[in-house]
Amino acid sequence: MMVEGMPRVSAPPTLEDVARAAGVSRATVSRVINGIRNVDLAIQEKVRQAIALTGYVPNQAARSLVTRRTGAIALIVSGAGGDEENPFPGHVFADPFFGRVAGGVVGFLRPLGIHPILMFADTPESRDQVIAYLRQGNADGAVLVSISAEDTLPRRLAEAALPTVLFARPARPIPISYVDVAHRAGGRLAADHLVARGCRRLATISGPLDVPAGQDRLAGFQEAMAVHGHPYIPCVEGNFTLASGEAAMERLLAEHPDIDGVFAANDLMAQGALLVLRHHGRRVPDDVAMVGFDDSSAALVCRPPLTTVRHPVEDMAAEMGRLLLAHIERPDHPVTSRIFEPTLVIRESA
Repeated sequence: MMVEGMPRVSAPPTLEDVARAAGVSRATVSRVINGIRNVDLAIQEKVRQAIALTGYVPNQAARSLVTRRTGAIALIVSGAGGDEENPFPGHVFADPFFGRVAGGVVGFLRPLGIHPILMFADTPESRDQVIAYLRQGNADGAVLVSISAEDTLPRRLAEAALPTVLFARPARPIPISYVDVAHRAGGRLAADHLVARGCRRLATISGPLDVPAGQDRLAGFQEAMAVHGHPYIPCVEGNFTLASGEAAMERLLAEHPDIDGVFAANDLMAQGALLVLRHHGRRVPDDVAMVGFDDSSAALVCRPPLTTVRHPVEDMAAEMGRLLLAHIERPDHPVTSRIFEPTLVIRESA
């Protein structure tokens, strides 16, 4: 009985509402929600959009009875620990890269009613906890961001046959699926652009050379510069932080004061390098042109705004989610890699 004056409470959206919004059958919606294969990717995307539009929330308890899954995914950030002034979680949250990964993963999974569980693995003990958590069935699988070449967690997850997808090619060959960008192609884009705008005395600030991304971005830049007739390019190694970009730029100016173009292997290092150039009175791009890598939020706060190689992190993170769901649905799904192409975003620094 409705009491006069009481607000009418609308019924929660149903599978039928989602099916109508997507223009498909109720059974198709059910298959997509339960992660059942053999549904066309375009139809899956229509269903996810309809779920978001209607606000439908799957009944997790019912899904678990049918699928014997938790419906939970672990989003793990693993690597070297921090210190008292810069603890590991604080270091992670301060880097725009990790926010983009998390946003891409959540943006893909949330319309499916899946909400990732954030886990940090910065010590041997915490890595043991991650393995135990997944072995105990508290999550159906994991998407993993590993930031240290010495990290043992990717190998341990692969050996345990736990459904896992890694962001970026592992430092050592292991049977684990991953997504990555064509780093060498990105380095070549930076070199070609700097040469095309007239730079002749170039240098580079590399990423850490014990990880594939640092190695490949440097190699791509060097290879392209050799094609342009520059067989030797001064290089200072950084570690993808703003402070390392500052230190590297100071060293480059001291050793090669006539440089007129710099490729920094990520935007944070480029931001640090720009601060040093301004301190030394070098005009950008008139005296020294600067190109970064990532197209992160750091590129937009640089002065001048940074020309950079776009790293499609959000798209890559969404693909991690797709690959992981495929591994969860099919334990025999083959180990897979997805490589994305970079693009150059031209702004005022070069």
